[in-house]
Amino acid sequence: MAEPGKGVTAGKLAINVQKRLTRAQEKVMQKLGKADETRDAAFDEIVANFNKQMSEGTKLQKDFKAYLAAVKAMHDASRRLQDCLADMYEPEWFGKEEMDTLAEDTDTLWLDYHQSLTEKSLAPMDTYLAQFPDIKARIAKRDRKMVDFDSARHHFASLQKGKKKDEAKIAKAEEELGRAQKIFEELNVELQDELPTLFENRVGIYVNTFQGVASHQEKFHREMGKLSENLNDIMTKLEEQRQLKKSGTAAAKTGDDAKSEEANHSESASSAPKSAVTNGSGGDLPPGFLYKVKAIHDYAATDGDELELKMGDAVLVMAFDNPDEQDDGWLLGVKESHWVQSKDISAKGVFPENFTQKV
Repeated sequence: MAEPGKGVTAGKLAINVQKRLTRAQEKVMQKLGKADETRDAAFDEIVANFNKQMSEGTKLQKDFKAYLAAVKAMHDASRRLQDCLADMYEPEWFGKEEMDTLAEDTDTLWLDYHQSLTEKSLAPMDTYLAQFPDIKARIAKRDRKMVDFDSARHHFASLQKGKKKDEAKIAKAEEELGRAQKIFEELNVELQDELPTLFENRVGIYVNTFQGVASHQEKFHREMGKLSENLNDIMTKLEEQRQLKKSGTAAAKTGDDAKSEEANHSESASSAPKSAVTNGSGGDLPPGFLYKVKAIHDYAATDGDELELKMGDAVLVMAFDNPDEQDDGWLLGVKESHWVQSKDISAKGVFPENFTQKV
């Protein structure tokens, strides 16, 4: 006894083999010009548009994936650059915490940019292209059914032209022709309605894709521009502090030289009358006097121990009682006008050296 279903499978296979053989014979006859072929120029144009649309979409998808790969590569390069900067940045440098935060924000911005492009642009493109294989298979099926229709049509016509007409065979052939024609026309009508609509929809897909890309790019570059500006500000202030430190070191050295010179001067003037040791305004010098400077910029004091300066003010620079209290780039002094009037050093205060010029 045959296994259940085995005979049915074998029969179906035989039918499919016979269909392929019949189609092959029909195509040969058509190529040889011995059988006419159903032609539809309008449908052929629709299919040409479909193939063009599928090719363009596939290329766009491929190039977009390459663009995303480049974004990821730039992200990786940016992260390595930020890591290198973080490794080199010494804890006592200006903006260490701000620099660490900036690196985190930069990494997050790259991640968001890549994710937005993937979800908002690539995913819709993938969905759009996913429908093409099925439609392409239906077009191929429509072509096969057209050959079946032509074959049935020719078989029916040959039976009708035969000298010995077998009405039963003719009736069967006519029935097969009607069935083949119905299957072909149903597929043909469906595709003729569907393909032009699909072709028109490509415009909206392209618009949405590139508008999305442009929007994500604009947002990314705007935010990245802010982070780049912050980085530039941190680097600028770090350089300014370095210059102040260099100036402070030079000022300390100058102060040491001035102290030595003052000591020598004090020794040589010890036998002279006290009133002879005066500055150019006619008053005695304040204790610990080093040299005189002139303000070249206004300086608004921000603390009680700071000296308010107006451009042009003359200041008598004094040595700190405790040198350890001197910050880099800062000097201690009293305004010359105040000293001349009151001989009072209680009005002394600290001020930034780079706001003054030695005279």
